[in-house]
Amino acid sequence: QVQFVESGGGLVQPGGSLRLSCVISGSFDSRLAMAWYRQAPGEQRDYVASVTVHGGANYADSVWGRFTISRDNAKNTVYLQMNSLRPEDTAVYYCNAPGDYYPWGQGTQVTVSS
Repeated sequence: QVQFVESGGGLVQPGGSLRLSCVISGSFDSRLAMAWYRQAPGEQRDYVASVTVHGGANYADSVWGRFTISRDNAKNTVYLQMNSLRPEDTAVYYCNAPGDYYPWGQGTQVTVSS
C-alpha cells in the first residue's frame, strides 16, 4: 500500500540546482529513515543520501557538500536539494526506506548537460 511519488527533476546545466520531492502515501511508519537513490542507464541503483526521523543525515561521497536531504514528517515528504550539479549526476532519482524497501516508485529524471 505504501507508494512513493518523486518529482522535481528536469534538464539543468552543469553547476545548476534542482530540488526533488518524494511524497509518501499509504501505511508508512514515519519513524523509519528515508533515502534517495539514483540509477543511470545501464548501471546499478546507487545510494545517494539518507535521513532519520530526527533529521540526521548521511551522504554518499559523490554528493557530499553538494546535496542536502531533509524531511517534513507532517507532510509525509522527503526532499533532496541538489546544488553544483555535474553531468555524472544524470540519473533517475528514487526514494525509499533503506534496509526495508517498499515498492519503488517511477522516479524522476535528472539530466545535467550543457
